[in-house]
Amino acid sequence: MTRKVMKTHRTTIMKGNKSMGATLGSTEIRELKTEIAGLRNELKRFIEHANLQHVDGILSDLKKNYADLFTNHQIDTAKVDLSSHMVSDCKMRSKCFELFMDFLQNTARHIKDGQVSDEIIQSYREQMKVLRKKGPYDKCDTCFSEVHRLFEKQVDLMQSLGIYTKSGENKEIIAEISDDTVVKDLLEPVANTQRFQILKSLMVQTRTFSDISQTTGLRGGNLLFHIKKLTDSGLILQRHERGDYIITDKGYKTMTAISQLHQVLNPS
Repeated sequence: MTRKVMKTHRTTIMKGNKSMGATLGSTEIRELKTEIAGLRNELKRFIEHANLQHVDGILSDLKKNYADLFTNHQIDTAKVDLSSHMVSDCKMRSKCFELFMDFLQNTARHIKDGQVSDEIIQSYREQMKVLRKKGPYDKCDTCFSEVHRLFEKQVDLMQSLGIYTKSGENKEIIAEISDDTVVKDLLEPVANTQRFQILKSLMVQTRTFSDISQTTGLRGGNLLFHIKKLTDSGLILQRHERGDYIITDKGYKTMTAISQLHQVLNPS
């Protein structure tokens, strides 16, 4: 074999090795990218959930630790405003002032409850109407208007703290909900024992197909059917092909809402 031929042969082999190295490198890079994308999704979900829990915890602590402060502030404000705005030249002023302050102190105490129903708020509004009917003078409107303003100020604070929600607001929200979307993407996916078990298990940590199979007692095609229901609705996702399953932010919020609803309906 001549030197020229040998040189050409060596050059061909080197090019082949380089080409194979490039091919292997591309495959490894694609796998690495897939793995990184899966880790990023999982990290994002963890951060979102951690932040959500952190914010909920902060809000809960604020309501608990500062409920007395909010309540006392409302009562102190009521004393000052009533003294300033009630009719001064009325022989009933002192008696009405005590009556109004008792009313506003009672309503302000609900700020500590953490949750106030619409029925309670409406009952206080009815009490004000009854009291007003007992007022003998036209000028009573001035004093009752001030009491009404102070009470509604308390209600606004309760709404801001998430203690009270108007019933009308819930009706408007419900009216805007798409029936098909809610049933298909939310109610139907969770309305199954095995699928609910899957979501509960993924709330704790990621799971493999085998883990989910042990949890639900399902195998093969039966398990894949239920997993597909959850992935299609966006409640869970697979980190990458043949990878672990994780719960999405939508799935996490759905399970959190269900848990809160269950506690409300079953307080014991």
